[in-house]
Amino acid sequence: MTASARGRGLALVALLATGCATDDQIRGALIDVNNEFRQQYERILAENGTRVYKVKRQEAFNATRIALTRLAMRIGGQSEELGYLNVFAPAPVPLSPDEWRQAADRDLPKLRELAKKHVGLMAYFVKFEPEGLEIVINTTTIEVPAGTEVSLTMRMREIAPPPSGMPRREYPPPSAVRMGLDKIWRELEAELKTSGVAIKPR
Repeated sequence: MTASARGRGLALVALLATGCATDDQIRGALIDVNNEFRQQYERILAENGTRVYKVKRQEAFNATRIALTRLAMRIGGQSEELGYLNVFAPAPVPLSPDEWRQAADRDLPKLRELAKKHVGLMAYFVKFEPEGLEIVINTTTIEVPAGTEVSLTMRMREIAPPPSGMPRREYPPPSAVRMGLDKIWRELEAELKTSGVAIKPR
């Protein structure tokens, strides 16, 4: 059983013990929230998950690695030959605690609206909890006719159950994804500029 599954199981036991929600109700809420956040996540990546820079692939790869480590991400795996980089950090990194709260405040009404259909008033106790989560980012740098295409993905990985015992979601809050991507792109482009590269992302 994965850590995420164990966390959901512990949350389910806690909720059932109080008699507030059934297994089916919690499952339904999780499905609706994950579906909604997945759709938003995919739209965000389609809009802002990829940029093309007129630089060599090695330059883009190195700049991406430096930018992410500067944002306090740890390298989990990499292949310069393939242009692949995996990094992770305790949530809410690469966002600051204040940035995470801003993102959570924006998305919490939608989260509770979806959950309320299944668990009723218990939805008002649901919140975004970064504790016990890691943010995992995968990047690829690929040569294209216009230069180098850099692509980012961002997911959550549970390493410990949440303090509240509430179920986890599989996707980060949409506003956190937007803010995280914007922050990474700014750091990447700042690093490319220090190398004397003229930045004109396509």
